[in-house]
Amino acid sequence: MIDIGAPMGVDRADPEVPELSAGRRVSCDGERATVRYVGPVPPTAGVWLGVEWDNPERGKHDGSHGGVRYFACRHAEGGSFVRPAKVSWGVDYLTAVRQVYESQAEKVLSEDISIASKKLKWIGIEDRSFQSLPSALLGRSEVNGPGAAGEIRRATPNVSWLDISRSLLSCWDDVSAITQQLERLEGLQLSNNRLRLTSDLSAHWGSFRSLKVLVLNGCDLTWPQVLQCAPMWPQLEDLCVENNNVTELQRPDAVLQSLKSLSVSGNRLVQRSVLSLAALPRLEHLNLSRTGLSDIRFDDAAPGAQTALFPALTKLTVDDNNISEWRVVDELGKLAALTHFSCRGNRLASVDGNARTAGQLLIAKLGGLLVLNNCEVQHKERRGAELDYIKMFGTEWLEAGGRSQAGGRSQASAQFIGQHPRYLRLIDKYGAPEEGELKKPEPFALKNQLDHVRVSRRRRPETD
Repeated sequence: MIDIGAPMGVDRADPEVPELSAGRRVSCDGERATVRYVGPVPPTAGVWLGVEWDNPERGKHDGSHGGVRYFACRHAEGGSFVRPAKVSWGVDYLTAVRQVYESQAEKVLSEDISIASKKLKWIGIEDRSFQSLPSALLGRSEVNGPGAAGEIRRATPNVSWLDISRSLLSCWDDVSAITQQLERLEGLQLSNNRLRLTSDLSAHWGSFRSLKVLVLNGCDLTWPQVLQCAPMWPQLEDLCVENNNVTELQRPDAVLQSLKSLSVSGNRLVQRSVLSLAALPRLEHLNLSRTGLSDIRFDDAAPGAQTALFPALTKLTVDDNNISEWRVVDELGKLAALTHFSCRGNRLASVDGNARTAGQLLIAKLGGLLVLNNCEVQHKERRGAELDYIKMFGTEWLEAGGRSQAGGRSQASAQFIGQHPRYLRLIDKYGAPEEGELKKPEPFALKNQLDHVRVSRRRRPETD
């Protein structure tokens, strides 16, 4: 961030302009911005604030006026000059708590509490004083800091879930000053903030010692910045950094080693860098949706073998990407623990162009799959998908030298195995197809068969 000191001629006694205003966060007409300049803008009189908007479409220029540059913006039209009286500088944590829980108590306390994928309710809490609050939901409440020293610990000691998304906090020092007083804090929602990194992050290591869930969506972060902050979160298990400026994923060496769930959805990733996340040994759920992903390869394992990478990964989400080749699915079949897979909104297609057939191919190619696109894979559905897969590619298998040996093992050319890594295993499971079965089913018959399988699929609610 650009730190511009107060220019000459600024009246710091102006009650509308707080001390050390440059770098502070403000709101104006529902939009958030960072103050980059405080001072005069000739030929007009009085004090102006030069602000850089979070939403660059709200701005008018790049920080220049009349040929003079007053501040810099990342976007050519991301800045504006506004009068101090037009902006809100926010309120401290406890003021926000009072505003939310005194004026809107019944509404707030009747709502479900949701941070990331975690949901709680006000159950079994009779004393609804601030001291008994299990969660403080202060999103959009314009929190700008902790307030008086020690007051948060005294007033809300039992808060374990805190939402201060879209706040007016300016840096991690401000966040730390709040969280260090919440010794039971396990979940923190910080989405849509702009937080400066501090020079000495080690000073804040104790402020997040119990934190398990952290949401940093839409915070304009890069992956190196996330890794720089990561030592502050030694016990973190669930991290969401969706819709940021994450591109290339560097290895998270010696940090985030307790992480079980990671979402980088909405970031345009350098896809070859995804394998860097294999340095997270406990990672169980990875969300790569809307990242531009089209390919992934595990070169440490031959077709049909298991990769040593991502040994704990059970759930993978790659919705709304550019995956169009079945070879990518075969690569994902190398993941040893994969049981839940979602790939909606991609361009995978079967030979007959039927989306349901494509679903069957996914089931047949991913042998350990229990849930596909949030639907449970039934035993009959798997059996039908695998048998149809054998029949669909039986002719290719025979042309590739496919045959069953006397000992029960089947074989085929290396090229065929590379394209159909599970095929020989399915032959061993069900037996080789008869010649009369190799004929491709007529569209009407196939549709009826798939409809029958679809009926047996039971809807399953989303789980972590």
